[in-house]
Amino acid sequence: MLKKILLATAITSSLLSSAATLAQDKPILNASYDIARELFGEINPKFQAHWKETTGKDLKIDQSFAGSSRQAQDIIQGKKVDIVTFNQVTDVDILAKRGLVRKDWAQQFPNNSSPYYSTTAFLVRKGNPKNIKGWEDLARPDVKLVFPNPKTSGNARYSYLGAWLHANEAFNGDEAKIKEFVGKVLRNVENFPTGGRAATVAFAQNGQGDVLLSFESEVVNIANGEEFKSGEFEIVVPPVSVLAEFPVALVDKVVDEKGTRDVSKAYLDFQYSKEIQQLLTQYNYRVHNPEVVAATADQFPKIRLINPTDVLGSWDDITAKHFDANGILDQLLAEGR
Repeated sequence: MLKKILLATAITSSLLSSAATLAQDKPILNASYDIARELFGEINPKFQAHWKETTGKDLKIDQSFAGSSRQAQDIIQGKKVDIVTFNQVTDVDILAKRGLVRKDWAQQFPNNSSPYYSTTAFLVRKGNPKNIKGWEDLARPDVKLVFPNPKTSGNARYSYLGAWLHANEAFNGDEAKIKEFVGKVLRNVENFPTGGRAATVAFAQNGQGDVLLSFESEVVNIANGEEFKSGEFEIVVPPVSVLAEFPVALVDKVVDEKGTRDVSKAYLDFQYSKEIQQLLTQYNYRVHNPEVVAATADQFPKIRLINPTDVLGSWDDITAKHFDANGILDQLLAEGR
């Protein structure tokens, strides 16, 4: 009799365990850029609730944050990431070239697989003591800058490209003069941390530099947020700046190995929902949903955005010329030593 009771108990426990397993999906890992912690801290619980309501299953979402170029290298070296939500197209392209992501990844979701976008803007000290108005001021000898290292940060590459594109228009494409201008900007950098969050801390908490270059979304969040002293900073959005798309992609090799393709795709589709598009504007990202764009028109300054690929060629061309070993960035940094 005791054996029958124990057997029944074991069977019941096994059935309950199986039911619990069926009620849960495999965890997914999202690798994102360095300054996205708070954003995905809100997105992830919303998607978990949506997934539970839609499928009846619980879902664990793991997160990784670092400079997007560093994230891409970690994935190449074997990190089992299901989803990337990056701030730089080239870092997804690198994964595609390694066979980890589909070559046509940019066609898998709307708007070149970029649910939202931003630009490079400036954060200055209260009162704007150096009278910073545009890119041209960043090359002045009396101005010290903080932004991440373009070798490890997509955020910083946009800052570099913003300076280059400004100079390209100012000097009518004269590459010698463009290099001279961008070289001056780079020599004014007081701190070159590996990621955007470290740059923010260096400027806003540690008092380094006169200007922080970062995404518009980040500088507005710093100026208006509670993490740092509100009212101690001012935002400068130059009239012309660089278009910074925020690409998303499935890491196909991983989602197929783990069997997480459906939930991972649903996670990225969710970024385009009206609910999340509205949330993104609360973090001062620019979005594509027409209703949300109309409702937040007064929130964002008018600015002419330049797509780097419209001026400088494909992202492969840009990377090879500017960011590869011994490219223009390396040359200009070496001149400044």
